[in-house]
Amino acid sequence: KAFTIGQAAVRPGMCVLDVAGGTGDLARAFARRVGEQGEVWLTDINASMLTVGRDRMVDDGCLQPAVQCDAEALPFPDAYFDRVTVAFGLRNMTHKERALAEMHRVLRPGGRLLVLEFSQVRKALAPLYDLYSFSVLPWLGRRVAGDEASYRYLAESIRMHPDQETLKTMMEAAGFVRVRYFNLTGGVVALHEGFRL
Repeated sequence: KAFTIGQAAVRPGMCVLDVAGGTGDLARAFARRVGEQGEVWLTDINASMLTVGRDRMVDDGCLQPAVQCDAEALPFPDAYFDRVTVAFGLRNMTHKERALAEMHRVLRPGGRLLVLEFSQVRKALAPLYDLYSFSVLPWLGRRVAGDEASYRYLAESIRMHPDQETLKTMMEAAGFVRVRYFNLTGGVVALHEGFRL
């Protein structure tokens, strides 16, 4: 997340939208950067997650709006935000193309989208990563959290999420330009970045 925050290059006075922001980690960091003249909107479709994020922001002294909404139908005007971010949320969206189009719509010309998400590891690491994801992780989930199903879902949702090149193509199809991605930790996580003209 620290790399994403740095790559976002948020400055004082900017308007930032954190989609599927959940616990508010990115929103809190951006709120400190935009200052009193800027805005940071924390959104999530899940009311419980949004409450956690909003409460953490308030505890940090960040008085910014939090809105429950669906990323596939964002309740914001066209060309409103300088930055849109989504961290570990895109893979859970049913219609990723629609969500990306909405994120493009609400960005101002010159605005930047940053998508941080679990991704596809390098081929050499794939067998070990699959063993960990589909055997070790669910076992740990059962032993530590008493919840094997959630950890199995995590592994399956990562497997079903588009690989880096496919997501890049999807972003371009949604209208983003200069799309690129950065593989982090061998591709376990990737940060995609694209701009609106």
